[in-house]
Amino acid sequence: MKTPTCESITVVRRASNMPYRRSGKVQNKPLAFYDMGAANRCSAIIEFTGDAIITSTLNGIITSWNPAAEAIFGYEAAEIIGQAMVRLVPIERLEEEYLVQEHIIAGEKYDHFETVRIRKDGVPIDISVCISPLPDQDGHIIGTSMIARNITEKSHLQVAAEQFRALVDSSDDAIITKTLDGRISSWNLAAQKIFGYTASEALGQPMLRLFPEDRVDEENFILNKILSGEKVDHFETVRVHKNGTQVFVSVTISPILDRFGRIVGASKIARDITQLHQQEEQLKHIAHFDALTGLPNRLLMTDRLRQAMAHAKRNDQELAVLYLDLDGFKYINDKHGHNIGDALLIALSMRIGEQLHNNDTLARIGGDEFVVVLGEVRHDEQLHHVVMRILHACSEPVYIEGLRLDVSASIGVTTYPHDNVDEDLLLRHADLAMYEAKQSGKNRYARFDASREAEGKSRYLHVRRLSQALEQDELLLYYQPKVNMRTNEVIGVEALIRWQHPERGLLAPGQFLPMIEGHHLNEQIGLWVINHALTQMQIWKQEGIRMPVSVNLAPNQLQNPDFPTLLLSLLEQHSAIDPTDLELEILETTALHDFETVSSVIQSCRNFGVQFSIDDFGTGYSSLTYLKRLSATTLKIDQSFVRDMLVDQEDLAIVCGVIGLAQAFQRKVIAEGVETRAHGEKLLELGCELAQGYGISRPMDGQTLPSWLIKWRDQRHWSN
Repeated sequence: MKTPTCESITVVRRASNMPYRRSGKVQNKPLAFYDMGAANRCSAIIEFTGDAIITSTLNGIITSWNPAAEAIFGYEAAEIIGQAMVRLVPIERLEEEYLVQEHIIAGEKYDHFETVRIRKDGVPIDISVCISPLPDQDGHIIGTSMIARNITEKSHLQVAAEQFRALVDSSDDAIITKTLDGRISSWNLAAQKIFGYTASEALGQPMLRLFPEDRVDEENFILNKILSGEKVDHFETVRVHKNGTQVFVSVTISPILDRFGRIVGASKIARDITQLHQQEEQLKHIAHFDALTGLPNRLLMTDRLRQAMAHAKRNDQELAVLYLDLDGFKYINDKHGHNIGDALLIALSMRIGEQLHNNDTLARIGGDEFVVVLGEVRHDEQLHHVVMRILHACSEPVYIEGLRLDVSASIGVTTYPHDNVDEDLLLRHADLAMYEAKQSGKNRYARFDASREAEGKSRYLHVRRLSQALEQDELLLYYQPKVNMRTNEVIGVEALIRWQHPERGLLAPGQFLPMIEGHHLNEQIGLWVINHALTQMQIWKQEGIRMPVSVNLAPNQLQNPDFPTLLLSLLEQHSAIDPTDLELEILETTALHDFETVSSVIQSCRNFGVQFSIDDFGTGYSSLTYLKRLSATTLKIDQSFVRDMLVDQEDLAIVCGVIGLAQAFQRKVIAEGVETRAHGEKLLELGCELAQGYGISRPMDGQTLPSWLIKWRDQRHWSN
């Protein structure tokens, strides 16, 4: 291997990313060796240095090649000396090499610059190069000297560092480091996005600037964990954005160690979970609050009631539970639509809330039902005043979209620990009291009476069992004929409900209907009776029999403003039936409680063609004005008067009076309870031709009626 002399070598240790050239005039005076020892030392440096030291002619032919050059580029000296320098240059760098040669010929020197060359195996390597002109003894430039350092590993580390930094900056999680004294030492782009501070605003600042005041103690907790070498994993907490808003984060914090294993700081990865937290809070709100009014729902109300009961017990206090149901809300909701109904519920919930204190709870538990828990009741007078304020607030008109809406409330009240039961039974007892208030005329309140609890429980069980009977098809209809005693014509039948009880046998209505009076199940059964009567009428019509049917209505059915709509739906389902063949029987006392509503409902049904009769006439207290204004075509004389009219002059006088009223108001009249021919003859004598009773026929099922009709037609007329 040919070794260059020291006079041809210049070593520069500064690196640059771009080629750097420095103009310098080559001295004409050659360098002189002071002794051979210096030359030997110079040769040793060239031999053992880690930098490639290469010389070449001005036309780029390699003339010397040290061991470091062999290690860096892979060529041995024997195979590379005499070869062109461009063998080491990538094609895309050839222009760079030619430019360097031009400047060398001009006597200029290139200080360290970074470039790329090709190893023998074709692998590109990054090098830092210093190139100088090589003069002869007379100062003429005869070649080039190059010192090259392999910086490939350094470049890889730089690339890795850049990639890591890019990875850190591309993360959606804030990645932050801090010193042990709590000052921020690094800050990525996600940290800026999550917390609002730029890196220049955050670096060097205390980490505590991100902490809300009530979370400052967390810093000591975290520091103690870090100093003990522990990791804080997925710690959910709250931090403060630059704009002052709260940011919910999930944080993982780890200690940072130096190369000696000493803890010098902490790294923190923070994920923004604000949206997730908001979604969780929203789900919690949905689970515990009514979506329409924003009031607590049944679940949250029950929990608060449980807490209030525990508080009352600890402090020897009394609380009250109010169960509230709106009167007339369903009519408004059906007539004006759900939007108006919802607006009304919101308005009333706000009114009720205005009557309460902060420690009270108002909850909506469904539909138009609310529960109030009064946290502290000192005496009955205070409770009375609160309940009356709520009743008054509910009964005041509400104006929505130009509509005046009028409702009222029925409220059931019970108190704890006077009513010493659990929260579920407290609500149940308040509910029972509410039904009592509603049955007593509405727009009032009733207090739960523990002495009637057994009766209420019995009624509840009866209602539930009868509801099952309705579902399991245990109910059926019997039909009792109504005839014209003078012509012997069958003018229709009355549908009478029966319960085919699995254990008790066939039950008459008096054995099961009274206990559901006023309950909504009564309305359901009433609609069931109408539907099955219309179905039976269709069956008879297919057999060639047109048979009008009268059906008894429960009082609360006619007090329900949406009854005409329900009836019309049933009539449309049985379109083969003439609506005039359906007669609805109402009790005389039905209209007394809400005459305007009942009169309106009757007239709506009359518009369909449906007929009405007043049942048990003479047993109530209706005025002649009511009789005149009600659109009923028939009066039915109660059987209690008919049965005894042959022996009781007062009953006979009542019968005569009812017949006279019917004639005066141009109504038909029919007598119930005709048990003997003598009863029939007396009624004909008094001017009453229509009758029904055991003396004519007992009630029978629908299949038996056709054969009975044949027998009845063959009988001798009563008028004979």
